[in-house]
Amino acid sequence: MDAVILMNEKRKKKHLRHNYTTTLSFSASLPNDVQGIYADSLCAVKYSMDPLVDLKESIIEMVKNVGVRNWEDMEELIYCYVVLNSTEIHGFIVEAFLSLCSS
Repeated sequence: MDAVILMNEKRKKKHLRHNYTTTLSFSASLPNDVQGIYADSLCAVKYSMDPLVDLKESIIEMVKNVGVRNWEDMEELIYCYVVLNSTEIHGFIVEAFLSLCSS
């Protein structure tokens, strides 16, 4: 019986660690080399349990509010997201942009 309780405790601890490591953040420092329509944009830190959904919402908000006019503007936006965020979420960034561009 003690072994079962110990196993359950290990699972709980592993689950708690897993939840902690899935919390990702978005940086708040805009790169100095950002120019054009995004140069005056503000960045916000956001902790996310679902980075794909949050990134999609953020991208849509930026496109609407800043007014992406051409592919160069979109490339600059992608650059901002990649530079501002850790490599841990770059896959989510790619997936978010691709899913929005293909829909």
